[in-house]
Order: sequence, then structure tokens, then C-alpha cells
Amino acid sequence: MQVEQIERLIKISKTKPLLPEVFVPWQEEPTEKDIFLTEKLSSLYGHPLYETLSRQQQVELGRHEVVQVMFSYAWSEGLFCLFMNRYILTLMPDSIEYRFLLRELIEEFRHQDMFTQAILRLNGKPVKPTFMHKFVGVFTARFMPSDAVFLSGLSVEVMADTYGTYLRKDPAVYQVLRKVSELHNIEEARHIIFAKDYLARFVARAGFIRRSWYSYLVLLNIYFMRTLYVKKEIFERIGVADPEKAYRAALKNYEKLFAKECLGDITAVVSEWKGFNWATRWAWRWLLKANV
Repeated sequence: MQVEQIERLIKISKTKPLLPEVFVPWQEEPTEKDIFLTEKLSSLYGHPLYETLSRQQQVELGRHEVVQVMFSYAWSEGLFCLFMNRYILTLMPDSIEYRFLLRELIEEFRHQDMFTQAILRLNGKPVKPTFMHKFVGVFTARFMPSDAVFLSGLSVEVMADTYGTYLRKDPAVYQVLRKVSELHNIEEARHIIFAKDYLARFVARAGFIRRSWYSYLVLLNIYFMRTLYVKKEIFERIGVADPEKAYRAALKNYEKLFAKECLGDITAVVSEWKGFNWATRWAWRWLLKANV
């Protein structure tokens, strides 16, 4: 591994910790002008049905969907912590991997606590993952090989980073959520650097089949996360006249929004190790509508 770089990341984590209790202004109340989710990430944004919603319903849609997103990331980080606790037992305590993963575990647990606090601050009520989501998530964390799980974790981290960038840069978003996103972006950047460095050893010797397999792993993880965001219950809560119609419209509309706004960073990662080829490109275009 790039020892000097990882040592630097460990030192920063120890000497400059970002504590959510201090970094995030939890006491700040949302104003009437605040929104909770950048509009272009709202599932119905741009669809004719979006204009039929009152302004209050549009804001409430964003509130419920950002709660869903934060819950999904906290849940996925919990799964990754489950894996790291399993994996770290295979390492020696003086190894650089062991030492960095200890720091990452500390930060990931803080992130879960921070997202939980943000959800409570918004009076959120997340829709829980389905049985299939839970089965796939726990199976991956407990039984998949380390390269597959690190790649899965990297996929989710990059997606969280993308969402966080939108939120922290949007001045219309409630300040608490902007600071939550800022903290998460800063610390996830370190985790992404480590995951890329860890995976470099596998990618370097990967042939066509393994690169294609890695590409599919990323694709399926991103699709997996996307299916956690748009929920019929949310449209019932905001008082839409026909929740089923709005939900189905939102699913199709969000496919386009997600492809346009959220896939740039992760497709760049896959491109770095030549993960797009005749065996994978069609699946990305079909399942995620990606422009690859």
C-alpha cells in the first residue's frame, strides 16, 4: 500500500477529528425558506406531476426523501462495519491496514450516530429495507471476499459523496443538513482513498473477466442503493391524491434524474480500471441508464 499516504490519513483522523456534536449546529431551526433536499434530486422533479404539488408538499417530499437517503447510508455503513469487524481479525495489530480500519470504524460509527440524529431532527420516519435488501446486504458483509466487499463499500461511499456534495453546496438547504454533508464528505474522502488503494492490488492483475465482474459489482450496488430511495409511503404521507400514480411516475422519473445527476463520479471510478467493455456497457445502459 502507499504507506506514507495512509499514515498521513491516520494522523489526520487522530489529530483533527470532526465530532458531529460540535461540527453540526444542531440547535439551528429550519426557516420557512429552507428546503431539505436539492430539488434536482427530488424524485418527481421535472415531471408534470411535480408542478401539481403545493410548495409545502414539494418541501415535504424532499424532507422525507432525504431522510430515506440518510437512513439508507447509515444502514449500509452499518453493514460495512460488520464486514470490517470480521476482516480486521485477519490482520496483525501493527499493520497499516489494521490501524487505518480502526480509525474508519470509529468514523463510520460516528456517521451512523450523526445520520440518526439528523433523522430525529427532521422528525423523520424511514421506510425500512425489504427482506431481500436485508438478505443481500448481510450476505455480502458476512460471506463475500474482501475485494468484493471493499468494492461494494467504495460504490456506496462514492454515491454518498455525490449526494453530500449537492447538499452542502446548495445554500437553500437547511444548515444542519449542509454541515452533516460537509463532515461526511471530508471523512468519506479518506475512506475512498484507502478503498481505492486497497483495491489497486486486485485491479492491477485483473484480466478481462475480473474487470467485468468488478464492473457488475459496482453496477448492482448502485442499483441496490437506488431502490431504497423512492417509496410509495412517502407520497401517502404528503397527501398526494393518487399515491400509487405519483409513486410509479417518480420511479421512472428518478431513473432519468439519477442517471443525469448522480452517476458521473462512480462511472469515472469504473473507467479508471477499464471496467466498461462489450460485456458490461449494455448492462449499465439498461439498468441505470448510464451514458457510458
